[in-house]
Amino acid sequence: MEMLVRFSAFVGVFSGMAVWEYWRPCRQLLRPRRERWVTNLSLTTLNSLLVWATVGSVAYATAVFAAEQGVGLLHWITLPPWAAAVVTLLGLYFAVYLHHVLFHAVPIFWRLHQVHHADLDIDATTGLRFHPFEIFLSFGLKMAAVILLGAVPWVVVAFEILLNASSVFNHSNVAMPERVDAWLRWFLVTPNMHRIHHSTRAVETNANFGFSFSCWDRICGTYRAHPALDHRRMDIGLSDYRTPLTLGQLLFLPFQGTGPQQSPGPCPPRRIVVVIRQHQ
Repeated sequence: MEMLVRFSAFVGVFSGMAVWEYWRPCRQLLRPRRERWVTNLSLTTLNSLLVWATVGSVAYATAVFAAEQGVGLLHWITLPPWAAAVVTLLGLYFAVYLHHVLFHAVPIFWRLHQVHHADLDIDATTGLRFHPFEIFLSFGLKMAAVILLGAVPWVVVAFEILLNASSVFNHSNVAMPERVDAWLRWFLVTPNMHRIHHSTRAVETNANFGFSFSCWDRICGTYRAHPALDHRRMDIGLSDYRTPLTLGQLLFLPFQGTGPQQSPGPCPPRRIVVVIRQHQ
């Protein structure tokens, strides 16, 4: 049932953003949309089949296990149900923020994550474009966060649905009025905010790591309001990969050599006690 709910929500959000992109795009794409979609959606389909055949609903199952065993922060302290739900949601999104920073900071993880950044354009399908190994590593990190938090099971399901939907939303190539964008990004990661993260400029790639709530970038000092160039002129992708990659090339990309331009590393968050080497 969880997988069906997640899939239905994904189809609804993806369809809506695809229509919005078609009628009111922010940027002119370098490559035809149908050409990129074949590659990105093929990788998405492969990942979905692998997840369905292996880990499936492991996030929810892990939360239920933690509840049965009384493991995790929320099983050691007493909070009203609404507060436990809020802590679960904010805690899981902070874990996603940290794991995104980690995938930029650690070279072996960056090898996987560069599959996501090597897209020469950015649209709704970019939010689905991840290497299978990154998908499984991300599941492992999320499961650790679920156990440490003692996350509320139904909130974990809601979190997974919102995470998938927000990834499609904030990668979308949609035009949004500046006033609306400025208001929304006080709470949410908007397409304009996240697009900066996909710039070829390392200082911009090293910013705006959040996926849903914009607060973590602001709190941790990795927020960047505007790109050096405007959103229509900025270069998207990685400097070392300026030609489209096929599905096979994306799958083997992490096992090729990687240079400094491909492993930028993040600007270290100023307000959390985490020391991360910066690779520039």
